[in-house]
Amino acid sequence: MIKALRLTSLVATVAALAVTATEAAAAPVTATSNATARARVVRPLTLTSTQNLDLGIIVLSGAGAYSATVGVDRAGTFNCDSNSGNVTCSGSPQRAMYNVQGTNGQMVTIASGPVTLNGSNGGSLTLTPDHAPTVTLTNSGSPGFTFGVGGSITVANTTTDGLYTGTFALTADYQ
Repeated sequence: MIKALRLTSLVATVAALAVTATEAAAAPVTATSNATARARVVRPLTLTSTQNLDLGIIVLSGAGAYSATVGVDRAGTFNCDSNSGNVTCSGSPQRAMYNVQGTNGQMVTIASGPVTLNGSNGGSLTLTPDHAPTVTLTNSGSPGFTFGVGGSITVANTTTDGLYTGTFALTADYQ
C-alpha cells in the first residue's frame, strides 16, 4: 500500500508539473505599442534682395578726436550720430529690402554677420546689420514677405575719405 501511495503521489506531482509547464508556455510574451509618424513638407525658400542699403554722404565735421555712429534701422529710421555735430549727413539714406518666399505660416530665421566695407582710397569700415531675427511667412509663394534690413557704421576723425562698399549676405532658414 505504501508503494501504491508513493506511486499515486508521484503521478500527481508529475501531472501538476505538466499542467504548470503547459500553462507557462501558453502565456503570450509579446507586447505592442504604437507611435505616430509625421512629416512636414514645405516649399523651398527663396530670398531676394530688392533694394540696397545706403547710408548717404557723411562729412567728418567735428573738432579733435572723435568717433560717430551713422546708421539706418530696419524700419528705415536714419540716425546721424544723434546730431552730435561730429558728422554731418546728407543724401538719401535708405535701408535694404528683402523678399522671402516659402510656405504660408512658417517661421523663418534670418541671419547675417558683420560686413567689411572697403574704401576706394584705402581703409575699411565695419557695417553691423539690423534685421528681425525671425519672420513669419504670410502666404505661400508669390508675393512672399518683404522686410527691411538696416545697418550702422562707426567713423572717426581719422577715417580715410572715399566711397566705402561691401556686400552682405543674409540667410533665411525654416525654424
